[in-house]
Amino acid sequence: MKIFNTTAICVPSKHYMVDISEKVNEIRLLVDAGKYFTINRARQYGKTTTLTALKKTLQGEYIVLSLDFQGADSDAFESGAVFSQTISRLILDQYEFEQICIPENTLQALRELNACDPKAIKMDELFRILKRWIKNEEKAIVLIIDEIDRAANSQVFLDFLAQLRDGYIGRDSSGNPAFQSVILAGVTDIKHLKSRIRITAKENSPWNIAADFLIDMSLSESGIQGMLVEYEADHHTGMDTGFLAKKIREYTNGYPYLVSRICQLIDERLVPETFGSLSVAWTDEGVETAVRSILVEKNTLFDSLMGKLRDYDKLRIQLGRSLLRGETIEYLPDNKEQEQLMMYGFIVNDPATNTVRVANRIFEMRLYKYYIGESRFSEELRGDALDNKPAFIKNGELDIPLIMERFIETQRYIRNLKDEDAGKRFIEEEGREKFLTYISPIINGIGTYSVEERTRDRRRMDVVIHYLGKRYIIELKIWHGERYNKKGEQQIIDYLDSYGLNTGYLLSFSFNKTKEPGVEKISIEGKTVYEGIV
Repeated sequence: MKIFNTTAICVPSKHYMVDISEKVNEIRLLVDAGKYFTINRARQYGKTTTLTALKKTLQGEYIVLSLDFQGADSDAFESGAVFSQTISRLILDQYEFEQICIPENTLQALRELNACDPKAIKMDELFRILKRWIKNEEKAIVLIIDEIDRAANSQVFLDFLAQLRDGYIGRDSSGNPAFQSVILAGVTDIKHLKSRIRITAKENSPWNIAADFLIDMSLSESGIQGMLVEYEADHHTGMDTGFLAKKIREYTNGYPYLVSRICQLIDERLVPETFGSLSVAWTDEGVETAVRSILVEKNTLFDSLMGKLRDYDKLRIQLGRSLLRGETIEYLPDNKEQEQLMMYGFIVNDPATNTVRVANRIFEMRLYKYYIGESRFSEELRGDALDNKPAFIKNGELDIPLIMERFIETQRYIRNLKDEDAGKRFIEEEGREKFLTYISPIINGIGTYSVEERTRDRRRMDVVIHYLGKRYIIELKIWHGERYNKKGEQQIIDYLDSYGLNTGYLLSFSFNKTKEPGVEKISIEGKTVYEGIV
């Protein structure tokens, strides 16, 4: 029986996985066109799985040299000679263990190179051997190298790239023998290596001949559904594959590891500890439970995310303001901090607005936990929230009106401030951060909350709380008069309709002293809305 896999390579015969054949065929078109390119994507984004599938597709028409730097010794990149011998051994291993067809004279030349004293070797000797092989070989040769990050800080690797570039240029300008295609895979975008390594004699990137790799490697909703349909055929849970695929995609934005991890947790961890059967686990609540588990996991993906944020303090602060205050972050293509977080898959550029946003909802939810934990209001508000927590939860349901009332009470002193600037600062900068800080310990461990990205701006923020299978919609907004408030009421009604809910909540932050703080229950178009004024 197949399983869901979140470690190393996914194998179609062993693992439930999204069909990536269409993406592989798109990549093959680049190979057929003789392109040299880089597949640089975040960690655990399916690069190695994709390369393995590509290799199988290419075999037959091409000779495929598929090398991996992951197992290379650290001293392999100390000199051109040692590096050349490392490449020689990797190719010889391909011949011995994978039965790659290599002519005897090429094998002998590689063996002799590997046996030489490194002091007598230059890198161009390796390329002479490869050129002779390519020249006399009937089939075109494709070179694939995975895990190039192992070499990314090496001047030797730059020299290797320069040799590949010279071969590419000579192939097209003079018909010199060269690889049909070269594919380099890793997290690092090696087009920009010239900015990471000190180069004295070279001003151009050694990989400026690389074609753009624009293929979307995220997992689509239809692809996720196809995987779930295959699982359902084996397990007969009765799940709604279309609904769950949509929900998983909304949380992950198709990040392969997160998609597989949600499914893996539902399949392997939630029964019988949380749910009585797989039929109950493969539901809306099962996905929510799996997401909640992921949010508290210690794994290399989240460690990398938080590590990068700590490395780039300015961007960390900007992201916090974006999430909590609705401030926008302009996309700056030459900004090294943004470049790094994008390269690692944590943020993306929204081309419609040319602004930066967090890459998916799970990353965003994890960041909310981080920023709320770091909030200077945390100690002030957590105590009051925890003291009143028993009253806030009744029969397994959240009493949101009571939570709003108590939160408003904790903030009443603000209305008596004579400092108008302080009041404005609270409204525009602190109000929503304080409410999220207040509600976090109330739902902690049992529920989660997320913020609708399309509504997170300086005026409005829709918070969606998931708690014990129930959903609560709270619109947080800054008071801008009765007309704007009516618009906000209509917005939350429309939002409730989209979720099939009858009750919603509206919390307005106002420094208008004529507005009386408190919570009011109103009825709009057959819906119940609790409106609170801070």
